[in-house]
Formats: sequence, C-alpha cells, structure tokens
Amino acid sequence: MKWQAPRFWWRQRSSLPALALAPVAALWSAVAGRRMRRAPSARASVPVICVGNFVVGGAGKTPTALALARICMGLGLAPGFLTRGYGGSAREPLMVDRKLHDAARVGDEALLLAEAGPVVVSPDRPAGLPLLQRAGVDIIIMDDGFQNPALAKDLALLVVDGATGIGNGWVMPSGPLRAPLRTQLARADALVIVGPGEPGDRMLRRGARAGRPVLRARLMPALQRDWGTEPYLAFAGIGRPEKFFNSLDRAGAPIGDVKAFPDHYVYTAEDARMLLGRAETEGLRLITTAKDFARLSRAEGEVARLRQWTEVFEVRMVFENEELLASLITAVMRRASPR
Repeated sequence: MKWQAPRFWWRQRSSLPALALAPVAALWSAVAGRRMRRAPSARASVPVICVGNFVVGGAGKTPTALALARICMGLGLAPGFLTRGYGGSAREPLMVDRKLHDAARVGDEALLLAEAGPVVVSPDRPAGLPLLQRAGVDIIIMDDGFQNPALAKDLALLVVDGATGIGNGWVMPSGPLRAPLRTQLARADALVIVGPGEPGDRMLRRGARAGRPVLRARLMPALQRDWGTEPYLAFAGIGRPEKFFNSLDRAGAPIGDVKAFPDHYVYTAEDARMLLGRAETEGLRLITTAKDFARLSRAEGEVARLRQWTEVFEVRMVFENEELLASLITAVMRRASPR
C-alpha cells in the first residue's frame, strides 16, 4: 500500500497533530531550507525550465510540462524532458522508449511525457544531461526537482492547485510544504494557479506581493465527446483522485461510482478482478486517468484485461495568458544565448 498524505495537512487551521509534530517540522524546515540555499552543483548547456510545486502531492506538474513543450515547439524550439522517474526502478540515466519501458521501469509520468518529446529518467538529474544533449534538445523541461539544488534552473515555475493551495501552511510532517514557503517563493520565477478556489487566490496574492508573475490555468478535456447514458465506474490512483472525479462530472460523464487508490498505485490482479467484476455485475463502464492507464501498460493477465476494458479521460492544461508564458520562455532563451 502506498503512503497517503494525512487529512489534517489540508485543513486551513492548525490541528492537534500538526502542533504535536511541530518540533520535527522545525528540524525538517531547517534542513530543507539549508539544502535549497546551496549553490547548484551543475548547469546544463541549454536552458532548464523546472516545473515544481510547493507541497507534497499532485498539483498538475505533468500537464503543465506537456503544455510547456507545446508552447516551446510553437516557438520553434526542440524541448526534451528530465525527470526522476518516480515509481520506476531505473537507477541509472535512461532514455525512455515507450515500446520497451513500462511504468514499473521509468514511472508513469515519464511515459506520458514521452508522447511529446525525448525523456530522460535519471534520479541524479545532472547525470542525465548527456543523453538529452545527444538527443539534440535546445531546452530542457524538468518535471519536479525544484527543491533539489543539484541542477541550475533558468526558469522555475511553481504549480499550485487552486482548490488546496498550500494546505495548512506548515512544513512536513506538520503540513504538506516541502520546505519553508519564504525560501521556496524567493527561488520561484513565476506561479501557475490551476483551477479556481480561495486557497489558490491567497497564493496568487502572495505571489503578487513577492513580485512574481502569476498565471492562471485550468485542466480541460482534451476532446469533446458524447458520453452516452451508461454510467461509469471511475477509478484513479493519483495525488488527489477527487480532482479527476470532479473533472469527469463537470465534463458531463454519467458517474455511477468512484474508487480511489493511493498515489502512483500499482494495480494487482485482485484489483483488476474487483473492478472488472463490479463493472460487469453493476452495468458500469470503466474509466481512469492517463497516468493510471500508463501504469496498466505492458501488463499481463487480469491487469491486461482491465486495460483492455478501461477508457481514458485525457486532459490538457490551458493557460489564460499563454502569451505571458511564451514571453518568459523567450526571455530565458535570450539570456542563455550564447552559453
């Protein structure tokens, strides 16, 4: 069973568990802050855009990275991706091949990113740079890794979920922050607020006070479709499954029931039999996220059958002011040339 973030992290007021863990959080805060303040140990030969977030858990980094790649290509650039490969077993730098690799090897995010360009998985991010250089990329989009000082960032975009913001505002383990907010905000170049919500509005105001550009974005269905009337059993193992379920509902999908799994969940034959059995006996269609579907790839037996009978709800990140983001990228390229 994968670890799940505690519920008290997302309450706006301090709770007893948060207060009880405050001494540990103070230690974590000091260590994480000191680490972030270290000078980078490596710099790429091309600009690096880092897509990170302030907190533990999903905020929309991967859809943002994919949208960035699309914008970069529209500017005539050849982007490539660098990722740690969370959830995968690869320990050495590896160029992702969707025909050879599965989520167990490279992680689900890497498989999604590989649809848009070259992807290198490398737990030691600087060690993955030569592979991207050989691939001929002229800009690198790094999925996560904002708090890691190993590689210099030319543009750091911090993605914030509008519905949850930074939770209770405490550093781990009292709250979801990966490092002190002030330290992170000082190293962010721009914020991306995804979706509506007062927590996101508060972060927008904080970003504006810190003099950081703030972009609004939302996740939209990639395709318009006729959902029909037969209800769905929606399942997901992502950071916030309720976001997926709510998105399906807003898109007009008839939802019969939902089933949430922990983030980056690896589906078993027992899970597959349960989901398929419910679909058959209750007259439900199965639907999941692109990330979950990636984790079902190259599966065998019951899990392969689950993939066969499951639909995918594809989404894309849409920015309210894409021109501002394009101008930030252009400015980065201008500053970096020649390097």
